Amino acid sequence: MPLSPDQIAEIDELRATPRPTLRAVSDGIEAHLYRAIPVLDHGFVRVIDYMGDDAAIVQAARVSYGRGTKAVQNDEGLIRYLMRHWHSTPFEMCEIKLHVKLPVFVARQWIRHRTANVNEYSARYSILDREFYIPAPEHLAAQSTVNNQGRGEVLTGEEAARVLDILRGDAMRSYDHYEEMLSQDGQQGLARELARMNLPANIYTQWYWKVDLHNLFHFLRLRADAHAQYEIRVYAEAICDVVKDWVPYAWAAFEDYRLGGVTLSGKAVDCLRRMLSGEEVTQETSGMSKGEWREFMGVVRG
Repeated sequence: MPLSPDQIAEIDELRATPRPTLRAVSDGIEAHLYRAIPVLDHGFVRVIDYMGDDAAIVQAARVSYGRGTKAVQNDEGLIRYLMRHWHSTPFEMCEIKLHVKLPVFVARQWIRHRTANVNEYSARYSILDREFYIPAPEHLAAQSTVNNQGRGEVLTGEEAARVLDILRGDAMRSYDHYEEMLSQDGQQGLARELARMNLPANIYTQWYWKVDLHNLFHFLRLRADAHAQYEIRVYAEAICDVVKDWVPYAWAAFEDYRLGGVTLSGKAVDCLRRMLSGEEVTQETSGMSKGEWREFMGVVRG
């Protein structure tokens, strides 16, 4: 179960007692406040708090850039201008705090984004729940033969069943030993900070994660990408749904210029211009490596 009965009761209480405020409010994200968006088999993402909206981005930009933005006629146009020209600081005026429940191995990948404030559930002081991430059959894949960081064909039949049995069995057995070490027939038992080292990387942890919109967009650009690992991508996609309701103008610009856009090298731009002028350009005449050329042609051909 993604949420405990206590957490559900807390959410119901918080949503039942709204408070008046003089601060800027985004109606889109207000609908998400406290509610949990299920992710994977036991995980979730929920909004705890936020600051700012599209108007806060515009306000900061007009203070920062002054007369330089007067040619932009509306807020949406200004936000698109800022995104297009990589002006980052106005987007830092918006912040969001999320409560995330996620497998430990996903958390260790996520924490590589060192631009947020994080406070994680501590297994030194508390006992972790018996909850593990077990992939759905359609996400149980073999190692890719062409990408050391990717997946290949989906496992099927007896091989898939064998792997799932191993994952479930090892997880449950390690947790049984964890419980045994914590309490031994009334004896004091092993310290929690030591017993936790026997737990597998697919056990669930929780944290509060607070980040500004500029750095959140960087996280989403990498983790909501189709090439990102599935288990972190689904969390990024859940956050995307929140952000598009929170700052719709900023989200539309981000989706257009970052998620839907590409960055070309100087050599790639030169090749594109030569192609548009009618010249036949090959990898040998492009000045690019085979890998660069392959990626460039992937952009050109779609």
